[in-house]
Amino acid sequence: MALTPLADRPTMTNYDVVIIGGAVMGSSAAWFLTDNADFDGSVLVVERDPTYAQASTSHTNSCIRQQFSSPVNIQISQFGAAFIKSFRQRLGGDPDVPDIKLQSFGYLYLAADEAFADILRENQEIQTSFGAGTRILTSEEIAADYPFYHVDDILIGSHNPVDEGYFDGATMFDWWRRKARLNGVEYVTNEVVSIQRQGGNVTGVTLKSGEVISAGTIVNASGPRANVTAGMAGFALPVEPRRRYTFIFAAAEPLEQDLPLTIDPSGVHMRSDGANYLCGCPPDDGDPAVDFDDFAMDHDIFERKLWPVLAHRVPAFERIKVLNSWVGHYAYNTLDQNAVIGPHPDVPNFIFMNGFSGHGLQQSPAMGRAISELIAYGSFRELDLSPLGYERVLRGEPLLENAVI
Repeated sequence: MALTPLADRPTMTNYDVVIIGGAVMGSSAAWFLTDNADFDGSVLVVERDPTYAQASTSHTNSCIRQQFSSPVNIQISQFGAAFIKSFRQRLGGDPDVPDIKLQSFGYLYLAADEAFADILRENQEIQTSFGAGTRILTSEEIAADYPFYHVDDILIGSHNPVDEGYFDGATMFDWWRRKARLNGVEYVTNEVVSIQRQGGNVTGVTLKSGEVISAGTIVNASGPRANVTAGMAGFALPVEPRRRYTFIFAAAEPLEQDLPLTIDPSGVHMRSDGANYLCGCPPDDGDPAVDFDDFAMDHDIFERKLWPVLAHRVPAFERIKVLNSWVGHYAYNTLDQNAVIGPHPDVPNFIFMNGFSGHGLQQSPAMGRAISELIAYGSFRELDLSPLGYERVLRGEPLLENAVI
């Protein structure tokens, strides 16, 4: 069934659910709602830019890991991996839906001091208690398994080669959005400019084109603009856009095996990307918040910061050539770099789906399922995400997660 072109304005003035933001989070929530047999309401997704040119979804490095320190984040990613590996089946077995391969070369965290080595050991115990395949490797074991590394300055590494690595997140997003629309979700190219509230409820939104739309539930899936959307409803949300740089490079001496997603003690990360390689890092200037449309590239950061680390850690990367680069935004939660998901305690029909701080794509399957449960049943069912609720923001109490990249 062919999809009709996107409209600028909704066809109705009242919807059971209005989702603000149509990138991977909004589309995940939309699809999971339509896949929930106990939900039969109407859904409107309002997206400012249908090209998603500036969306975090479009600039993602599309990886997934279970190497977290908090149980809830481990379980979120375990569901994500299971969903990815059975993607076609979960979308109804449609032969047009492609299988998605999870390239499990794993993440490899490298520790150069005892303090971080102890953290990796503690994290590994938590991860394996939930069934993750994480293993602690000595520098000698790293060199034996991956002889291309320079590890004389490394004490240990933490590596999980099971259901951890790269996947095609763009395909997942595209099919969620496509299937949601085929299932009756209405997407419009427009912008929410205000949110109406009456006491303990949000009642609707006003669009830039002038329409006032009534809503039973509003979902904030606005990515790096999440604090703006929350502010329209009168809520403070500690989420802001922060730049992240990514480079694709070719090596004159390609490695003979996959390069795990390696997190160097310097903070630089690198991994295989087909026949080439991907690397990235945060900015050097204190990692400040930026404007939503600020995608300025630091053209010197590759030679100044990335290349010296690459060549040191993998001597074969002494001779490399940059093929492509881009700047994306983290929707950065300044409280604790963890997701904020769930209803506002005083306004239960306003639901947060925000602040993923670089983990959004891998967490989107569990988050979409959770949103559908909240709306259909009023509570989480398959996985309790209440530790990630907005209440901790009100209390100013961060959820400790010491495995943030």
